[in-house]
Formats: sequence, structure tokens, C-alpha cells
Amino acid sequence: MSRVVALVGPTATGKSDLALELAQALCAEVLNTDAMQLYRGMDVGTAKLTPQERRGVRHHLLDVLDPRQEASVADYQELARGVLADLTCRDVRAVAVGGSGLYVRALLDRMEFPGTDPQVRAALEARAEAEGPRALHAELAAADPAAAESIGPRNARRVVRALEVIALTGRPYSASLPQHEYEVPALQIGLDADRAWLDERIERRVARMWDGGLLDEVRRLADHGLGRTAARAVGYAQALAQLAGELDEDAARAATAAGTRRLARKQMGWFGRDPRVHWLDARDPRLVERALDLVADADAGRLPEPDLATPVRRTLGS
Repeated sequence: MSRVVALVGPTATGKSDLALELAQALCAEVLNTDAMQLYRGMDVGTAKLTPQERRGVRHHLLDVLDPRQEASVADYQELARGVLADLTCRDVRAVAVGGSGLYVRALLDRMEFPGTDPQVRAALEARAEAEGPRALHAELAAADPAAAESIGPRNARRVVRALEVIALTGRPYSASLPQHEYEVPALQIGLDADRAWLDERIERRVARMWDGGLLDEVRRLADHGLGRTAARAVGYAQALAQLAGELDEDAARAATAAGTRRLARKQMGWFGRDPRVHWLDARDPRLVERALDLVADADAGRLPEPDLATPVRRTLGS
């Protein structure tokens, strides 16, 4: 199997554009690792490249879910590993790109997927609605501090899942999370950027979303039906609130920009703890050249082994 080149890091750093450049230079195909880009019809709000913008490069695992479905990391792993098997048979390299940390880890690392219990999950979801996710997050912190540190208190879905796994297995949820050890040969390249530069790009992206027809897209999706995950995605939740008259346009745009900034910092917190990621400055005019140099060095075995024993915590622009 050819080494997977995985582009990771915060949203709006230009990962999709770099993926195209690398795919063309390496005669590779692109594999999506963004959970929201799995959904059909969620295009404008996810900055999904249009077919014309893909420059003839084949992209995998875009538009494979109905927006009424709930995305599953376990299902994604099965699909993504199937894509890798097909690429291996054709002797084609994969360039994986996206900012969904668990999906990247499911693609590259060994991950366990403990079972589910609809009754246990329903009870926890009811409590999250009644008591608020912070109450359940506090419970998770008491039971599994490592899991609570990696899952923010606003992420009700993951908090519920962690408590469900603890209830079913009697083990910490963190015990089922992947270690920093590749099951699939890979090189991770992270794109980092100065906060002010990234915040400006986020503002421009939000403007493009509204000017590019996000409200029409969300209206069509809402008429078809939106699942909880899709409806809560940054940009989609705010557009739904605007359509419902709960926010005016300026407030919806501002809330989307703020939510995207929070997402970028959360993504950096996730990927910044992985010592295997090789970081590049997204603003570097020689970005493509530097990324290709990393690929060549990885393929030749010239990159130093990461220090997995020493924790790292990289922040934006560091």
C-alpha cells in the first residue's frame, strides 16, 4: 500500500486546495475526511469543491450520506478502508483531506468501536436535553478525565457516546480511543496559520457562504429533512435560525464566523496533540514544494521518528 498523505489542521487554512496540488503532482486521488462533506446537498456551507473545481482529480466519499442520516465513525472507517483497498489494487496513492479528527484517526489508526444500546443512549440523550450537556460533561470528567479533556462540554453527542461506552463496557471511554500508532502507512501534514490571518479568511468564507446561496441550500435541505448532526453544523444552524426569524442576517453571519473560529481552535487542539503531524505554514508561498519534499522524505525513510512518549500541545500560529 502506498503511503497515505493526510492533510489535517484547522478549517479555512486551504487544505482542499493543497490536496488538489498534491494529488496532481503525485498522480493520486483524494479521500474526504470531513464528516459534513459526506452529506449530499451540503455544499455551500461546507466549502465543498464543485466538480469543476476538482480539476479532473477523482474524489472519494463526498455526497455518500443523506442529510437525514447520522454520520458514524465506524461506518466511515469501513467505507474509507474499502477505498484504500481499491486504490492499492490500482497502485494509486490517496491524499486524504479534512478536519474531522476522529475520521482521520479511524482512517489511519487502529480504532475499537464498542457496541451501542438504544435504551442507554436514549436515556442519556434525554438527560442531556433536560440537564444540559455540561452536567453530563461533569459526570464524564469524574468517570474518565482523559475523555472529558478531549471532548468539549458543548459536544453533547460525543459526551453521550462516551458515557454510553462507559456504561456498557465498564471501562473508560478513553481506553477505546486510538493510540498514536499507524495501522495504515501515512504521512500527516498539518496546515497552521497566524490567528489574525485565519480569522480574516473565516470572515471571507462566511461572506461567500451567504453570497453563494447558503440560505437557498438550507431551505432545500430543510424541505427534504435534516438530521440532528446536519442541522447543528456550523453555518447550517445559523441559517436555519435566520429562516425561522430567530436571527437577522447580520447576526447569523456573525454567529457563523464565531462558531467557525471556535471550530478552528478545537481542530488545532485535536491535531496539535498528535506528535506525528508535520506542520507547515499555510501562508508559505512555497507550500506545495515543501509538502512534496515531506512526501519524498517520508517515502525514502528520511523523516525522524516522532517522540510518542512526550506530550505535545501545539496552538494556532505556534
